[in-house]
Amino acid sequence: MVRAVDRVYTRLRADILDGVHPPGARLGEAELAEITGSSRTPVREALRRLEVEGLVEVLPHRGARVPDWTPEDLEEIYDLRMLLEGAAARRAATRVTAADTGRMDELCRLMEEAVEPGAGQDLDRVATLNAEFHDIIRAAAASGRLVSMLNAVVQLPLVMRTFHRYSPADLARSSAHHRELAAALLARDGTWAESVMRAHVLAAKAVLLRTARTPNDPNDPNDPNDPNDPNDDMETRTG
Repeated sequence: MVRAVDRVYTRLRADILDGVHPPGARLGEAELAEITGSSRTPVREALRRLEVEGLVEVLPHRGARVPDWTPEDLEEIYDLRMLLEGAAARRAATRVTAADTGRMDELCRLMEEAVEPGAGQDLDRVATLNAEFHDIIRAAAASGRLVSMLNAVVQLPLVMRTFHRYSPADLARSSAHHRELAAALLARDGTWAESVMRAHVLAAKAVLLRTARTPNDPNDPNDPNDPNDPNDDMETRTG
């Protein structure tokens, strides 16, 4: 039988990741207890677990809320993620199995299909496939401590629906990084894998910082803040 706290935790986590509770939303215990059909005790415990994962912040005398990240927060989180993901990729390179690299190759193909422009484009599916791709690397790293630290910073892209912020050029770059990561791991080259992973995370950070500072749609060809616009010069972009 599923414990009440586990059921509440699963429901709240899914709602946060799905945007039911967007960044900045207040998470009142009484309201959440009513929504989840439970008492406040399991809600309180579920919020503590979500706080450890970085999906909730609890403010003294103000209760809990979904974090509303500033550009400075995003930069710090992604710098930490770069170091941790890079270390995981280096460790995974000497521990990954043939089944792992085979699945990663398949995931690359599926992600490339899902980002193709048109009616069939499915960026939410890309996010799901991407999570599995990175999960394989973390599991192959075989370090409980490293994975525990990573869990505190890898939820952010899901909450912020990162792939919906990507321009076509950003999506192409991400796909290329995935292909190169798979190749580095297949070659069992830890230095290569770590280098590509760091570049991959830094590129994602650049997208989030760009879109966090400008409300424009990154897929809008008329976006004056799009750094991929060939008609835009450096002086104009940097002010």
